[in-house]
Amino acid sequence: MSTMHAVVTDEDGRLGYTEVSRPEPLANEVLIRVEAAGVNPVDWKTRAGNSPPRRLFAPGQPVILGWDVAGKVEAAGAGVTRFAPGDRVFGMPKFPRPASAYAEYVVAGAREVARVPDGIDIVEAGALPLAGLTAWQALVDTQAVASGDRVLINAASGGVGHLAVQIAKAQGAEVWATASASKHDRLRELGADHLIDHSTERFEDQCSDMDAVLDLYAAHGSPTRAVAVLRAGGSLVTVSPAELPDAATLAAAEVSANWILVEPDYASLEAMAELMTSGALRVVIGAQRPLAQMQELHEIGQGGAPFGKLVATVG
Repeated sequence: MSTMHAVVTDEDGRLGYTEVSRPEPLANEVLIRVEAAGVNPVDWKTRAGNSPPRRLFAPGQPVILGWDVAGKVEAAGAGVTRFAPGDRVFGMPKFPRPASAYAEYVVAGAREVARVPDGIDIVEAGALPLAGLTAWQALVDTQAVASGDRVLINAASGGVGHLAVQIAKAQGAEVWATASASKHDRLRELGADHLIDHSTERFEDQCSDMDAVLDLYAAHGSPTRAVAVLRAGGSLVTVSPAELPDAATLAAAEVSANWILVEPDYASLEAMAELMTSGALRVVIGAQRPLAQMQELHEIGQGGAPFGKLVATVG
């Protein structure tokens, strides 16, 4: 049986770089030789047992975290028509089921990944999927943000947030963004029109009549506070079901609210790839390390991630 190197999580949550069996693609799947694997907060939350995906790992099997992946197709299973060996692809396979992206090889459904356009850096492609799809599915699919809309991105400097700012701008929106003052210049460069320092200002004092709010902080009542800045008919999306405002509050304000759980979607990946090609979307890499140093990337993220995304390189 073929083997590969991967980062495995033990029962105590420690990460170790070791040798495991290499997966093989089934029908409608591709085997990807990984070149970059993005790192997201759900990874270390799952590692700590504080996220639902941890329950989906098969008992007795190696726990290999990670969902963001980019690399080259090594082999294609029966029935695959979208890709051939050598094609560069990226995606977020299987989420929330295990994708095991912290590895040299990953198996993905052929319709869970998209082609990486020529000229796009493979590291940026590997860092994009989970965060980018979260932002896209919230702003475009759920809230239908359109030209002229007023949009607030709460917690805009993180992996999802800095992409959400750019996606909202690409839709033609006017964007308010909350972040620490030290990150305002970079967010302004990415297109944010109005910056709010969350450490000294309350966003509800700085904006009003919002058409849409994407609350990525989703803690300490921030989604309920966000209701106050929405116009009647406006919409709120949060990433935590526990923080959804109650029905009476929403009805009184005449607004809607949803929480989002990201899902694989090759069409949205293709749309974001077009934005990357045009220069309207770029992934800021906050920290990059080799796969064997995944523990360090987790420590960086848990300690307060730098601006943008964390990513591991493979090979």
